Amino acid sequence: MSKKKNNTAGGIVYSTDPNYSFQQEPEEEVNTLAPADQVLRVILDKKQRAGKVVTLVTGFVGKEEDLEKLGKELKTKCGTGGSVKDGQILIQGDYREKVVKWLLDWGYKKTK
Repeated sequence: MSKKKNNTAGGIVYSTDPNYSFQQEPEEEVNTLAPADQVLRVILDKKQRAGKVVTLVTGFVGKEEDLEKLGKELKTKCGTGGSVKDGQILIQGDYREKVVKWLLDWGYKKTK
């Protein structure tokens, strides 16, 4: 097993400059947009999934916690598994119509 590397220096391993001090850039906080302002896309995908289909919800702008909360709600409503990765919600199976209906009911007006 490999150990996770702590990448706090942003790729800097060693510096010969005796006066060098590493300064981390502050992370920008992304505010979650209101549901009416979100432009979400609901698509069916089966690439690199051994032929199994998943429903993808993409285009969410906001905090990771809010995305995970939305993903959990959608998985609960569909009664299936899934995950939240790379700013996308993956729901196992073809639930496009149900997901779009629930998102519209929850106020996500610009959902396709």
